[in-house]
Amino acid sequence: MRFILLLAVLLAAPCAWAQKNDDKPAEAPPEVSKLEGAIPEGAVVVIPLKGAVSQAQFYFLRRMIKAGEAANASAFILDMDTPGGELGAAVEILQALMKVEAPTLTYVDPNAGSAGALIALGTKQIWMAPVSAIGAAAPVMGTGGEIPETLAAKVVSYYSGYFRSAAESNGHNPEIAEAFINKEKEVKVGGKVINEKGELLTMSAQEAAEKIGGKPVLAQGIAGSVAELVRDAGLKGPVVEAEPSGFEKAAFYITMLAPLFLLGGIIGTYIEFKSPGFGVPGAIAAVCFLLFFAGHYVAGLTGMEVIAFFVLGLLLVLVELIFIPGIVVLALIGTLLMFGSLLWAMVDYYPTATEWPSPDVFLLPLANLGVAIGLSGVAIFFLAQFFPKLPVLRRLVLTTSEPGGGSLTMDEPGAGQLSVRAGDRGKALSMLRPVGRAEFGGESFDARSEGDFIPPGAGVVALRVEGSEVVVERA
Repeated sequence: MRFILLLAVLLAAPCAWAQKNDDKPAEAPPEVSKLEGAIPEGAVVVIPLKGAVSQAQFYFLRRMIKAGEAANASAFILDMDTPGGELGAAVEILQALMKVEAPTLTYVDPNAGSAGALIALGTKQIWMAPVSAIGAAAPVMGTGGEIPETLAAKVVSYYSGYFRSAAESNGHNPEIAEAFINKEKEVKVGGKVINEKGELLTMSAQEAAEKIGGKPVLAQGIAGSVAELVRDAGLKGPVVEAEPSGFEKAAFYITMLAPLFLLGGIIGTYIEFKSPGFGVPGAIAAVCFLLFFAGHYVAGLTGMEVIAFFVLGLLLVLVELIFIPGIVVLALIGTLLMFGSLLWAMVDYYPTATEWPSPDVFLLPLANLGVAIGLSGVAIFFLAQFFPKLPVLRRLVLTTSEPGGGSLTMDEPGAGQLSVRAGDRGKALSMLRPVGRAEFGGESFDARSEGDFIPPGAGVVALRVEGSEVVVERA
């Protein structure tokens, strides 16, 4: 009897322990909150990829990756629902994902078609919603029609190898990656035919998550939501979901037209410095630089620190010109900071990169900046020649508070010369920066300083007459 009782206790103990653990509630999924402001330190960043894959989505994803890396994000999750889209944008998104050091995951809910399937291969793990599908990535024309046979063969051959490489580097079966894009590819896993030759591979959630030989065919698992994925994947940290801004699409055109915005900013700044007061050219320059930096920020190419360096450089130049002219050093440092910021704003650099960017990433930014500086140099040359003689420009920049009076006084009708002679003394009526107004013999004339800027009320000496203006220096 003692033996029987002891045996009963030993047999009942494991059952009671199992029952106790079965009654224990499963761990609740974490809360997913909308991102407001900066990304929290160590957060799990959820990046929605909804609708057709496009360049705007690439800009959004790149911006969030860089912001997340700066905050030491613990993981990035692509919340994907796309029928496909631009192959070029998909390649850029995949390249951006391959640079991320933190864990990357794709949650297919419910579609990862065409380009979406290829992007998913760029992440370390793929998870599926209970009712979802992934695959069918054969390239087609932008109109949806079939690509000509020869061109299709080239595209499929190249991108099959490309996405096989991406899949293999992330631990996915490269055969499946090729079958997504090449319908002539037959795939077998553990003796089981996953895809027959002549068909593009498309997999349901259950097919993708099926385990053969103890390893899933493609997907790590099935989760009912992003929150469940975070729990089941064992990710740690606050979970925040980012949202694309309405400015993402505009960022594409701003970055494409970067040289024109730089051109407008440089020329506007030049005209503003050449004229008294703050007028339309200064406003145009400010808007051009603002759009340039805003577009590149939204495109994920620059951060606020680059904008801060640009503003610092501008302040140094203003201090040099307004308060302590002639120092040169401040203006030189400020100019270098400004142009360095403009260049760096166009460089695609990731915060976690351990190496200095390769020379290749500087080629396009240098080309854009070079084109802008070259065109600005030509425009400034012509403005320097004709600026004092163009009434439209003069009316554009002169302030209404400047003194009135005749702009010219002739010795005789038809003589064509100003009454001012070299050596005549007068005074500046407005800031000569270097163009403004000066008074000689009780009359007001257009004047241009040769040398330092001259403040209002300072004595000036006429050096010579050029066209319709008097060239002066400080008395």
